[in-house]
Amino acid sequence: MSAEPTPPAAASVPVSTIPGALADPPATPNRLRGLAAGQRPRERALALGVGALDDLELTALILRSGTAGLDVLTLAERLLAEAGSLHALARWREPDFRRLKGIGRVKAVQLCTVFEIARRVLGTERRLAPELSEPEAAYAYLRPRAFGLTVEKCWVLALNNRNRLLRCAELTSGTANQTLVRTAEVLREAVRENATGFILAHNHPSGDPEPSSADLRITRQVRSAAETLEIRLHDHVVVGDPAVDKHGLGYYSFRRGGHL
Repeated sequence: MSAEPTPPAAASVPVSTIPGALADPPATPNRLRGLAAGQRPRERALALGVGALDDLELTALILRSGTAGLDVLTLAERLLAEAGSLHALARWREPDFRRLKGIGRVKAVQLCTVFEIARRVLGTERRLAPELSEPEAAYAYLRPRAFGLTVEKCWVLALNNRNRLLRCAELTSGTANQTLVRTAEVLREAVRENATGFILAHNHPSGDPEPSSADLRITRQVRSAAETLEIRLHDHVVVGDPAVDKHGLGYYSFRRGGHL
């Protein structure tokens, strides 16, 4: 039986002729290695914060690494050049990113994730943080957190100079009738948020917000320590239950009570 003729080898097709694909870039010297350690994007971000980085450096940080023959800075540069700008890049989808050599599925998803977060932040209506100038407002904010608790908990509500909430930090959990809080822990939260003032608060699981002698002592200690740091203790609010409170309020304000 005669042998069948061997079919001719398939001709290789240049990448540039494949619709939608980008040609492989030639290998380039590694720019990242040529930079001094302190001038690399990651080190600059750690030293100066990400706000000091330009679009190229930010893109390189998201990519994290390059590929064979293509360092991360060059890859980021080509990505931005292909899109035209960072703003235009935000409209790309996963297949668009993967057209570039050096960007596989993982990197493409990372980039899509960053821009999706940005879209959601920009698309969400910005709501002002609550203003907690009065004990009623602090109580309304804290009551859902304290509802149903069977142990005492303590919170620090860090405020800006307009008495708007920066952060509510839960410090401790105690027993059914006592919570243990250190003055240093309270002030650490206020300093961490760069707050100009704060509200100290804790709950009484019994529902009766009448303060104890220990509550009064802690209030005085925290106020004195806060004054040395020029941070104002606006109030200490004890969260209870209106049904149990003899005044029907459901809370006790040390400021309203004349202790601050």
